[in-house]
Order: sequence, then C-alpha cells, then structure tokens
Amino acid sequence: MDWVSLAGRVLMSAIFLWGGYGKAMAPTATMAMFAHLGLPLPGAAYAVALVIELGVAAVFLVGFKARLTGLILAAWCIATAFAAHYHPENREAMIHFMKNVCMAGGFLQIVAYGAGRLSVDRA
Repeated sequence: MDWVSLAGRVLMSAIFLWGGYGKAMAPTATMAMFAHLGLPLPGAAYAVALVIELGVAAVFLVGFKARLTGLILAAWCIATAFAAHYHPENREAMIHFMKNVCMAGGFLQIVAYGAGRLSVDRA
C-alpha cells in the first residue's frame, strides 16, 4: 500500500504542477483569463495561483506537511471550482466543477489519513 499512497500523491499533484507550469509560461494570458473571470487583482491572483500550483503541489508531492498541503489544495479545488467552473446551465462546465469537488475529496483523505510511509513526513 505504500507505493499506492505515493502513486496517489503523484497523480493528485500532477494536474497542479502542469497547470502551474502553463501559468508560469503565459503570465499575460493567465492574468487576462483571471480578469475575464471577474477576479479582483488579477496580478495577485496570478501570484497566489503560482505559489499554490507549483509550490504547495511540489511540497505535497514529496509528502512534506501533507495534511496541511492537502487541506490547502482541497480548498484551492473548491475555490477554483466556484470561480471558474460553476455554470449550472453548462453541462461541460459542471463536469469540471464536479471533478474539482472530487479532487477536494481526495485531498481530504490525505488530511484524514496522512501521506503514507513513502513521504518526507514519515522519514
């Protein structure tokens, strides 16, 4: 089960690392998207997104402070679900909304049970 727990952290962090890299490579487009979504202070939102999607996800990946980083990522999933995907009239958007909700549930499992033996927390 130790390897399954590690694989879970790899898979759960992959979407954030990939998304954060994309945001880092296209800051102007990302901030324009944030402005289009109606987020206040798109530049600050961009900075927060990079810290969470690259920094927090990388720390989660290695299993350091996994309960705390899992909680942060769960909250991020819910926040981004509502900010970007909550459009009840649009089935495709709502599928993305529910995927974010599902990911938050996975992170809460880490909050409840920890990162497993193959993690910095257990080293």
